[in-house]
Amino acid sequence: MTVDQAINLMQGMLFTSLMVGGPVILIAFIVGLLISIFQAATQIHEMTLTFIPKIVATIVALIIFGSWMFRQLVEYTQEVLKNIIVLIS
Repeated sequence: MTVDQAINLMQGMLFTSLMVGGPVILIAFIVGLLISIFQAATQIHEMTLTFIPKIVATIVALIIFGSWMFRQLVEYTQEVLKNIIVLIS
């Protein structure tokens, strides 16, 4: 394995992990930000008010983006396995 091949594998891994985790993390971040703004405006500082909506939003995001995320992971895994076969031979 050359250095270029290793860098390409690592770059693909990082890009895939960002693409797969990005939507869920972004939605949780936006919901948390909106809740923080709401809490600052109303001065309601209930701890469960921050966790429950973020959990619900994350579950909804996983339901919406789950099949796409799975497809991305399968495609990346197939690409890596093809590269392993090429590297071995």
